[in-house]
Amino acid sequence: MTYFQSALRRAGQSMHLPAVFSWIMCAMLILASPLLVSAQETLTGAQILEQVDHNLQPGNLEMYRKIINIEPDGKKKEFVLWFLKKDMDKIVTLFISPASEEGRATLRLGDNMWLYIPNVGKPIRITSMQSVVGGVFNNADIMRLDYHVEYDVADLAEDQGQHLLDLKAKTGVVAYDRLKMWVLKQELVPTRIECYAATGMLIKTLHFKEIKDIGDGVVRPAVMETDSPLYQGYKSIMVSANLKKRDLPDEVFTLNYMSRVKDLR
Repeated sequence: MTYFQSALRRAGQSMHLPAVFSWIMCAMLILASPLLVSAQETLTGAQILEQVDHNLQPGNLEMYRKIINIEPDGKKKEFVLWFLKKDMDKIVTLFISPASEEGRATLRLGDNMWLYIPNVGKPIRITSMQSVVGGVFNNADIMRLDYHVEYDVADLAEDQGQHLLDLKAKTGVVAYDRLKMWVLKQELVPTRIECYAATGMLIKTLHFKEIKDIGDGVVRPAVMETDSPLYQGYKSIMVSANLKKRDLPDEVFTLNYMSRVKDLR
């Protein structure tokens, strides 16, 4: 006779059957809960960061992004981009609108970035701190690699019931020297990221909002907003939607293919 069978028989002498099952379920939850807490507490900072990357950009994919730049007087300018990602270091974006930008494309391979403009001879080198759309988002924000590719976890703490990761850039060529990232413990997605220069100056803050299914069962923040003390009164918003898993050949992520990316839609 097992422990639970024996306990059930003894309890049945003084308890009604529904109460017995209720007692058993409570006992099982009490026994299991320390294991759940322990499993969560054993996550290292590196493991949390890798899961954040997986939740934000899960593998090879395509999706659409709308970027809205808002000026202090309320004036807005919108861009729609088609975003393609392969592995951890290959990203292509294609401008869908406005009409004046249609057909432009960007390519990122590791730390290197290019802009293709129709009717211009060849792709132009661009930098991570520049912006192909203006506003507060720079090229590194728009064509972001997985965080764990560019950053190491220097410290893991807790703040306001969330994980707080202190991230340090692995090299000096990334857009930000250090990041402070607040991460929801259950969903393992960020709610806020503060971006700092090597001098310790705050460059901008990214705010992640509206956690929902953005396509293909991927649940993550659909909206990212950014503001900066360097651009008082300006704000930029990026909305992600229609995500699909898609595998593309390496050829797509080359300089010679940039003029043909539009043919893949």
